[in-house]
Amino acid sequence: MAEKEAGRRHTRDDVARTALRLLDDVGLPDVTMRRLAAALDVQPSALYHHFPNKQALLAELADRIVAAPVAVAAPVHDPWAQDRAIPAWESDVRWEAALLRDRMLAYRDGAEVVSSTLSMGLGADAALDGLARAVAGGGFDASTTRRAATALLHFVLGHVSHEQQRLQYDSLGVVAPGLADDDGAAAFAFGVALLVEGLRARAPIV
Repeated sequence: MAEKEAGRRHTRDDVARTALRLLDDVGLPDVTMRRLAAALDVQPSALYHHFPNKQALLAELADRIVAAPVAVAAPVHDPWAQDRAIPAWESDVRWEAALLRDRMLAYRDGAEVVSSTLSMGLGADAALDGLARAVAGGGFDASTTRRAATALLHFVLGHVSHEQQRLQYDSLGVVAPGLADDDGAAAFAFGVALLVEGLRARAPIV
């Protein structure tokens, strides 16, 4: 009975917020239910009043990461644009991709949390949905829209995961030769532009 009461002292939101802070402090591998319970001053079993298992907790964290409020994302420059007028859907795609990158970078191991949740089909759907809405603005059919959004999502997840690994290595003083001056934002913009360029070639003729 005392254990149930201890679990109710904290809301589901309290548990998720504390887990996000723990994620930033120790990284995903060390976010355990036991460590989280200690941070909340409850027994580990009390956490299951809010989340049935760790996977459900991580799914909640992923949902929060991909919807987190962040500063306005910097525009992703299109190196092929030159003086061409950029359609609204292309700007929207670049905006959504940059926004998702910023949201995941705001949390340590954010890309890994989101990627694992998506792989298990447990949540973080907003990540794909935002990209799909932007692509759909170009008049693409449903199948093309979904495939294009998925390709963009995979690129964003992979790129941010690489960036976050680099940040961890840099914090430990380990810098790979030739990569010390790598500009993550510029490399990300280039990759998104490549995908948008390929999608543009498939855009419906109006």
